[in-house]
Amino acid sequence: MQPTQSTTPARQLPWYRRLGIQVLIGLAAGTALGLLAPQAAASMKILGDMFLSLIKAGIAPLIFLTIVSGINSAGDARSAGKVGLRALLYFEVLSTIALALGLLAGNLLNIGAGIHPTATQGSAAPTAAPHEGFVGFLRHLVPDNVVGAFVHGDTLQVVVMSALFGIGLLALPTDRRERIAAGLDTLSQLVFSFINLVMKLAPIGAFGAIAFVVGSNGTAVLISLAQFVVSFYGVVLVFVVVVLGITCRLAKISLWGLLRYIKEEIFIVLGTASSESALPGLLRKLENLGCSAQAVGLVLPTGYAFNLDGTSIFMSMGVMFLANAYGVDLSLTQQLGIMLVMMLTSKGAATVSGGSFVVFAATVTSMHVLPVDGLAIIFGVYRFLSIAVSTCNTIGNSVATVVVAKWSNEFDAERANAILRAGSVPAQAAGTPASTAPASLTKSFEAK
Repeated sequence: MQPTQSTTPARQLPWYRRLGIQVLIGLAAGTALGLLAPQAAASMKILGDMFLSLIKAGIAPLIFLTIVSGINSAGDARSAGKVGLRALLYFEVLSTIALALGLLAGNLLNIGAGIHPTATQGSAAPTAAPHEGFVGFLRHLVPDNVVGAFVHGDTLQVVVMSALFGIGLLALPTDRRERIAAGLDTLSQLVFSFINLVMKLAPIGAFGAIAFVVGSNGTAVLISLAQFVVSFYGVVLVFVVVVLGITCRLAKISLWGLLRYIKEEIFIVLGTASSESALPGLLRKLENLGCSAQAVGLVLPTGYAFNLDGTSIFMSMGVMFLANAYGVDLSLTQQLGIMLVMMLTSKGAATVSGGSFVVFAATVTSMHVLPVDGLAIIFGVYRFLSIAVSTCNTIGNSVATVVVAKWSNEFDAERANAILRAGSVPAQAAGTPASTAPASLTKSFEAK
């Protein structure tokens, strides 16, 4: 006999104790400090850097545990492969649309034209070794050793190793697999507890990050690059509303309801400019929404390496900005070739703040078509752009998880519709947990 569950609604926290509100307050305070005391605000960078470093420390093990648990919950490699292949197909289609949209916007809006820089000044652009074509991309998938992928925080390599470990786990005898799975569940509780503690510092991290951006850049750079910044935000908005809106409509899911449901995670990303900071909350919420543990464990973490829609838009618009600024006339054939290159280099871009720019810099350097010194111009305002990049990546991966879960019959549509209409997660009295996931993945990161 099942125990009777309480029907008493969860007590609502006061507005000032809600994490999303606290992050907004941090954003406002940081902006004000940056405008009123730029020099003091610039020194606040350490607060944002420390918060993002703490988040990054827990992301690799979190991705590993969720992917392995997701594959294990499938029960067999064939079932996991079905969800994984559909997810990769979805990722490639949406990423390609994002790249094409960025190139189209760059051509139509003529962003960057009229600047005509002769030399760059200020901060040097970060550099990174580019992927050497398709062969180099394949070589990059596998690390020299297992520990190396975690030490360097390479999301793409962590995803690949996690998938291999998960498939290996399915090959073990049932009794051994259950013992190992129980140990992984325990580790999941520890990692979620760590990140849950770190997330309490999100308002401080948001304050420091925004204060540094406003204080160090001031208004001069914003004026000189206003067209690019505003245009980029507009294109991201078009992608979310139109492209993701149509995708959700085809899947019979309310995009507005989903955005309202994950609004706290979106606020966190807006403040930290890091899509990774939203991963723990999304893992919990999307499973509560009705996605199976398998779908959430496979699609969401994998999307952090393969489904970077915001990064794709930034890279293609950035290329057109540099081409227009330096008067480089890119033919249609050249633009299509650049898009093919970016389809590879955008995969595995680090999702912490600045990672997309590093990959963009590597891509521009490897093409030998555009002036490399132009990277420093974009780097001056990249922090502002990265807010939209990370937000678009987060929303895109959330939509991807729901759509692929529904496509794979791993989704409780009735539960999701009830939650999206209500705008919050109902008391568990309405039914059993949304999936058969290990309790640790759902319970160890409860909303505070």
